[in-house]
Amino acid sequence: MREPERRIIEMRLEREKLERRIHELADVGEVAFGSHAIERMEERGISDVQVLRALKTGEIRGDVTPGDRPAEWKCKIVEKMRGMREIGVVTIVIRNKRLFIKTVEWEDLK
Repeated sequence: MREPERRIIEMRLEREKLERRIHELADVGEVAFGSHAIERMEERGISDVQVLRALKTGEIRGDVTPGDRPAEWKCKIVEKMRGMREIGVVTIVIRNKRLFIKTVEWEDLK
């Protein structure tokens, strides 16, 4: 029975490492916005400054899943904007070196 518990702890640590890496990559500007993300930002009134802030300080919410290509991980970073709503940024971490923003949304509009 101890083996499954250890796996849960290891997954949590990996999740924390991925979150830290997203923060680091956002800090140095290794971020690319997909056309869909740009369209959703314009439609929803979300600025690039808000997205970058979320990437630099937000937390992973929900599942972390493999991306479409090897060495990719997909997750959602969520951050409460100061005095505002929560923003969700669906992010793909590419080879642990770059972030690709797939889409952006307000979390309370689901």
